[in-house]
Amino acid sequence: MNLSAVDRSRIAPAVAEQAVEWLVELQGGDISDQRRQAWQDWRAADAEHERAWQRIEAINLGLRGLDTPLTLAALGAPARRSRREALKLLVLCALVGGGAISLRDSESLLALRSDEATGVGERRALKLADGSRLELNTASAVDIRFDARQRLIEMRQGEILVDAVSDSRPLRIHTPQGLIESRGGRLNVRILERSSRVSLFDGSADLLADGQSQSLLPGQQANLSPTRIGTPRSASEDNLAWTQGMLVASHMRLDDFLAELGRYRRGHLGCDPQVAGLLISGSYPLDNTERIIAMLPKALPVEVHSLTRYWVKVHPRATG
Repeated sequence: MNLSAVDRSRIAPAVAEQAVEWLVELQGGDISDQRRQAWQDWRAADAEHERAWQRIEAINLGLRGLDTPLTLAALGAPARRSRREALKLLVLCALVGGGAISLRDSESLLALRSDEATGVGERRALKLADGSRLELNTASAVDIRFDARQRLIEMRQGEILVDAVSDSRPLRIHTPQGLIESRGGRLNVRILERSSRVSLFDGSADLLADGQSQSLLPGQQANLSPTRIGTPRSASEDNLAWTQGMLVASHMRLDDFLAELGRYRRGHLGCDPQVAGLLISGSYPLDNTERIIAMLPKALPVEVHSLTRYWVKVHPRATG
């Protein structure tokens, strides 16, 4: 079965987990006729169950074409718990994420095609040809094109901070959502799912998208999307804590906190909806995300469940 021939819309996480459990059980061998019939009954019970199974079959067939470390762990390891866990993680990530396992579009290959890039959890500072300073946050990739007419930074993914020197040439930062133009100053740009967040801390900047333009003043930020530019609002210096290796939270929802922390580690990090709205505050060192996760039950009424270190979910603390 070809993955492109099946419905690739998002599968609900709970259904995806059920499908993965069935896959692991069926591949484990020695399955009884009764369990095989239960699997068939599960598929027939709901249209989304069948859609998940059609997707998982296509994904499973395609895994052997990938040579990432996680795939090798899932498919090449001995048939024991470590293999089962790796296979669960790999297929579950693919199911919940839409089923699109594509090396061409992966972050790692995007980074390889870029002039400068960082891996997950890596941060790096560069000095540009004009003397400006460029910092790349986790999983970021940029192309740099300086010539006699302009200074261009083409952002492919991630987040940057630019301390740009004044120059007769404009500094242009192009993101998938639009263009930022500055003559110099301190500028933070982060590519989000459907927009780019632009924060100005010093100097001047103009945002341009779809024939629209918006000037930012120091201390302002705005979201830039392909069709509109958001209203400027106050920029927070907390957004730059990553340059010091820190994550700063001030009454942040737990689900937002985990999403932010998840940028600095591989795998899935999420929480049960029952605890998503819990608030967390503090400053946390990003170089040890495992320690941050481990301290959560001390700060909040939660417990941490780990399928592997690459699949972690926070649940309400059990009572009784």
